Amino acid sequence: MLLSLTEWLQILHPEWGFLRVFQYLTFRAVMAAMTALLIGLALGPTLIRKLTELKIGQPIRDYAMQSHLTKRGTPTMGGALILLAIGVSTLLWFDWSNRFVWIVMIVTTGFGAIGWADDWRKVVHKDPEGMPSREKYFWQSIIGLIAALYLAFSVSETNNLRVLELFFRWIGSGFSNDLPPKADLIVPFFKTVSYPLGVWGFIVLSYIVIVGTSNAVNLTDGLDGLAIMPVVMVGSVMGIFCYVTGNAVFSKYLLLPHIPGAGELMVFCAAMAGAGLAFLWFNAYPAEVFMGDVGALALGGALGTIAVIVRQEIVLAVMGGVFVLEALSVMIQVGYFKYTKKKYGEGRRILLMAPLHHHFEKSGWKETQVVVRFWIITMLLCLLGLSSLKLR
Repeated sequence: MLLSLTEWLQILHPEWGFLRVFQYLTFRAVMAAMTALLIGLALGPTLIRKLTELKIGQPIRDYAMQSHLTKRGTPTMGGALILLAIGVSTLLWFDWSNRFVWIVMIVTTGFGAIGWADDWRKVVHKDPEGMPSREKYFWQSIIGLIAALYLAFSVSETNNLRVLELFFRWIGSGFSNDLPPKADLIVPFFKTVSYPLGVWGFIVLSYIVIVGTSNAVNLTDGLDGLAIMPVVMVGSVMGIFCYVTGNAVFSKYLLLPHIPGAGELMVFCAAMAGAGLAFLWFNAYPAEVFMGDVGALALGGALGTIAVIVRQEIVLAVMGGVFVLEALSVMIQVGYFKYTKKKYGEGRRILLMAPLHHHFEKSGWKETQVVVRFWIITMLLCLLGLSSLKLR
């Protein structure tokens, strides 16, 4: 919005040359981060007070860690603060004509709405389990598939009109699997290694990345500050990938596909980082507010969608290694329990408790130790992912 406003003012007042700074993507990204940070810090106390008055407290499952029972009643649904800060900041600083930012905003809002409904059932209907898994996955799948279908053609073209042309050409060709090379799956750390996915392969992979990342972040959000800082770090590095991919010169030099318009996502990533840091101010141990599914599902969906757009799905899995391990720990634990129960008549466990962070708590680590160590691991993985820009 501010970009369009300053362009209009420059037409009216050509002598106001200082307004040209708004055309610089890096400037708008920095300002988006600052705006989101200030909004979060300013509105945080009011939101926490309001949630407390409404008695929107976190329900604790009976089988949860005993040390977490003291957290019962802590305000939850604080992810609404993150989404508000991201939304306002992004709308202020990004180019409204950019289609990629809009699709990421739609996915983020959609997944946030699912999380809101889930949290609402937990706190209002006093059901610690919230929305049934099948219902939650159904709505996630609807949003994920729509986004994946759009992105399958959008990353290959420069505007929505050409996207429609490519889509109808695909239908007219009898659903041919061909897509331009820039839609291939890129293998990091290798110069020219990529795999053609075709339309259906692209849709399936994008769906898995978007929905999978959303649920992985949600599973990670189990300790004070555990999920939000990795989101900030991964999102910040993704912003760098967006900037490079959207720049014709840098993308060519670094042997990455040039996707016009992807650079504008740097504004969204910066806003996400700023909003995340503001939330961490209140979510650090001992937490004054919890993110809830409204924040975790939305942020994970946003990261997954951005990774698909800039063709860095594998790099996202590397940088978000903590999210991946948390999700795998639950899948392995549940799968092994069901298998042994069917085979031996008694369910057995591999981990002391899932997700993975609870296993380390059961092993004797303090909550703050788990959180900070997972942060350090994420920082190392983000540096590894960032190095893939040059090590090709």
